Amino acid sequence: MQKITPFLWYKNNAAEEAAKYYVGIIKDSKITKITPGPGGVATAVSFTLAGQEFVALNGNPEFPFTHAVSFLINCADQQEIDEYWDKLSAGGQKVQCGWLTDKYGVSWQVAPTVLLEMLNDKDKDKAKRVFDAMCQMQKIDIAGLKKAYAG
Repeated sequence: MQKITPFLWYKNNAAEEAAKYYVGIIKDSKITKITPGPGGVATAVSFTLAGQEFVALNGNPEFPFTHAVSFLINCADQQEIDEYWDKLSAGGQKVQCGWLTDKYGVSWQVAPTVLLEMLNDKDKDKAKRVFDAMCQMQKIDIAGLKKAYAG
């Protein structure tokens, strides 16, 4: 059992639908438990995404998701970025710098693992060029980051 488990509060009884949506997109994911509620609607859905445990709850619509909390998906290559970006942003909103909001209002960051390496480079000029390039992008483009990194 992991020490900390994120609980996501969905409005309009969308917890089960959302959990199934994410499990269908993210590799190595599954629904682990559905807690039934009144009228056959789940009150809670436990699921894992790439080995990370989550719980989706059906809650009050007064408390929507915000950008104050997001989930980072570390991607190995451009193909993985494109796949997650396209699927998670469908019906949602594409933001800036690899951020998007899915159709349920949850914020995601879809970024290559190489981005943090470039941003943390000891050469501050390289890191700044990469940061500036990233700020001009919606979906992250690894080739564009590498071009900025090279100068």
